[in-house]
Amino acid sequence: MTTGIIVFAHGSRLEPANEAVRAVARQLAAAGGLEAVETAFLELGEPSLEGAVEALVARGVHDILVVPYFLTLGIHLERDLPSIINQIANRIEHVRIRATAPLDGHPALVEALLDRIKTGMAT
Repeated sequence: MTTGIIVFAHGSRLEPANEAVRAVARQLAAAGGLEAVETAFLELGEPSLEGAVEALVARGVHDILVVPYFLTLGIHLERDLPSIINQIANRIEHVRIRATAPLDGHPALVEALLDRIKTGMAT
């Protein structure tokens, strides 16, 4: 069975910011050879997490991993995301939904920051 991946972001009033998240999700799918990747937004973007879960379930995916596109564990990830996941799991039968940790603490984050510093120092 395929595990569906949902890249879950806050969302923005600026559509280019939401499209940037969608682009990352497409790149993730291609780089990881992942068949079922969707994007979802907490606020200010479409689809919602429920909409993304429904899209995956419609494709026959019943094991879903939500990957927060958030830097740190704030109130949205500590309180809101688990609540939303529970509500969706209670409404949609035979679906398993889990979430990963935020990006904070991942060693690649330091590398990304160092790269930004080097780029910034060169200008």
